[in-house]
Amino acid sequence: MKIAILGYGIEGKSALKFLKKKYQKAAFEVRDIKKQGKNYLENLENFDIIVRSPGIPYLLSEIQKAKKAGVKITSATKLFFDNSKGKIIGITGTKGKGTTATLLYKILKAAGKNVYLAGNIGLPMLDILPKLKKNSITILELSSFQLQDMDRSPEIAIITDISPDHLNHHKSFKEYLDAKAQIVCNPMGAVFFFPDNKYSKQIAQKSRGKKIAVSPDPNLILKIPGFHNLKNASMAAAVGRGLGVKEDIIKKAISQFKGLPHRLEFVRKVNGANYYNDSASTNPAATIAALAAFSEPKILIAGGAGKRLSYRPLAEAIKKSKMRAVVLFGRDKYKIKKSVGAVKSIFLANGLKSAVAMAERKAKTGDAVIFSPAAASFDMFKNYALRGAAFKKFVRAI
Repeated sequence: MKIAILGYGIEGKSALKFLKKKYQKAAFEVRDIKKQGKNYLENLENFDIIVRSPGIPYLLSEIQKAKKAGVKITSATKLFFDNSKGKIIGITGTKGKGTTATLLYKILKAAGKNVYLAGNIGLPMLDILPKLKKNSITILELSSFQLQDMDRSPEIAIITDISPDHLNHHKSFKEYLDAKAQIVCNPMGAVFFFPDNKYSKQIAQKSRGKKIAVSPDPNLILKIPGFHNLKNASMAAAVGRGLGVKEDIIKKAISQFKGLPHRLEFVRKVNGANYYNDSASTNPAATIAALAAFSEPKILIAGGAGKRLSYRPLAEAIKKSKMRAVVLFGRDKYKIKKSVGAVKSIFLANGLKSAVAMAERKAKTGDAVIFSPAAASFDMFKNYALRGAAFKKFVRAI
């Protein structure tokens, strides 16, 4: 048997480790663009099984050609569903997945449940298989790339807010939505969704399981700002209640949650202005939510390389906000400036360091200075963790 591992990141390495134990006599070959270059997907039809990493689109012609030739296409996610024990809770959405997944994990952990957090957040899901028991609960944060070729649904599905995203990898917003909808592709126990988000509701309606609409719970007390975070906490609370967790445990876990790194993360106060690292906001909808989280005057630092998404909704949000200044940098800075052109006090910077310095010069006591990119990446900083670390470094150096 010949097995190809496509992509050799965290999931690819985990899949190889798992399959070597399962197929001890198989011949394995790692295919990665960093190793073989742009032709790394050649002759895939020569394999019996292909394990696709999330970063490699399922609908690539090379993969579809192999599928037509009879090659079995799988992934770490599909392998986990086929081999796991206990209950699986799958969470998808455009933003809010990580916060909701983490809050639910803390709620269930506080309730004494045998719970694990994996997928896009936490441990690689295949690595936790040996630990699982019949009473285990695994919370999986699932991206559109992980869901696109799924043929099984989790026992419980959670769908947070959905907005256009990843259009630099998906052919259209419809393809993105169709990928997300695979979380309810088969009969399941229940799907929790936000009725005020038409796409979350639309996907939930496709489920043959019980449909549970979740609205913001005003009785929850949070340390983290933003209406979107109240919604995410309300979702975690609703699922916790559905699993029999007592109300006092739910409320205590939520009230103690300090938020995740790079998501409206408070950095420090400088000359009376508060600086927030929101570098995980890689699309306009997430940045709009960040702006709505603060009533005080704001300075927004944004930009980067976008995902073929419109910045017009962001422009409208900026116009309606108490905006002292907008500082832009990165590849899309001119595109964003054109979209928000009617707004005064727009400044262009050459890099993140100069953007922070520029924001510091414009900030006044009581302002919220928010680094919320609204775009995917920067030339120097390839992921939001690196961007966030750099932002915090520059702020602390003021």
